[in-house]
Amino acid sequence: MKAAWIEGGRVEIRRTPAPRRRRGEALIRVECAGICNTDLELLRGYYDFRGIPGHEFTGVVVEGSPRWQGRRVVGEINLACGSCAWCGRSMRRHCPKRKVLGIRGHAGALAEFITLPEENLHAAPGGLGPRELVFCEPLAAACEILDQVKIPRGARAAVLGDGKLGLLIAQVLQQAGSRVSLIGRHGERRGWIERRGIRFHPADEAPRTRFPFVVEATGSAAGLEEALRLCEPRGTVILKSTVHGKVELDSAKVVVDELVLIGSRCGRFEPALRLLEQRQVDVGPMIDSEFPLDRVAQAFERAAAPGALKVLVWCSAPDAPAASSARSHARRS
Repeated sequence: MKAAWIEGGRVEIRRTPAPRRRRGEALIRVECAGICNTDLELLRGYYDFRGIPGHEFTGVVVEGSPRWQGRRVVGEINLACGSCAWCGRSMRRHCPKRKVLGIRGHAGALAEFITLPEENLHAAPGGLGPRELVFCEPLAAACEILDQVKIPRGARAAVLGDGKLGLLIAQVLQQAGSRVSLIGRHGERRGWIERRGIRFHPADEAPRTRFPFVVEATGSAAGLEEALRLCEPRGTVILKSTVHGKVELDSAKVVVDELVLIGSRCGRFEPALRLLEQRQVDVGPMIDSEFPLDRVAQAFERAAAPGALKVLVWCSAPDAPAASSARSHARRS
């Protein structure tokens, strides 16, 4: 099969053997996969990664149990051992022996085929297509905040970063009843953001008031410092960025203001699928461009460009864009 391959700071297409499913697994023909900041960090050396990346996907089960055969699915990315103390406490996402799709120990979704345990799969609601379903994994990560932190309805919340994840988080918090301020560097996104009921602040005009809840989703090392500055005493800072390398922390600020810092990673897929199915989150304006798998190097190049939003890679679907051109979506303003 054809697959994207990262090694030595480069990404290219390689021919590799198709994966063989084990007992309890499904073989999935990948339709569409998304490139996220974690994939870009893997290309830059995060985890000393070497292999097939990609963890945001939707596809169709081609081999599996009768329950799943022929169904369009999305899949949770953590493959737990199922037998350790963490798994026994229903904390499978933190299993110390876990493999992670396209990140650690399990070949990823930027390929024609992948395998996943059937217990990781979720059936796609009938009204959703691949371009929406590919957002399920990052949207689940955004929804995880609501499982971790009790944010009262009407509470003020700031989201730092108007990139892919920040835009999803802002919409999730807004639909849950928060009064959301999104602080970002891309003024051209202001129109559709504010039509969603979210207040937009240019990064160089950040609000002077402080917030009881601040989400850091800039993808930059400087984001933590700004998040601490914006958080009011005894407030909560939720950290969403995965940044390669060390980040300095002003611990005095945390201690004096008695701040709560919470790391937040993957989330449950059920609430994400519900939001997509009910059209409570708008992902259409977030699609930047689309490429066929053969042009994955160009797809990564575009995804790394300043201001780029979600780049999709069509791995085997019949409506994949022609290899001669990528389909670009005009951003709404």
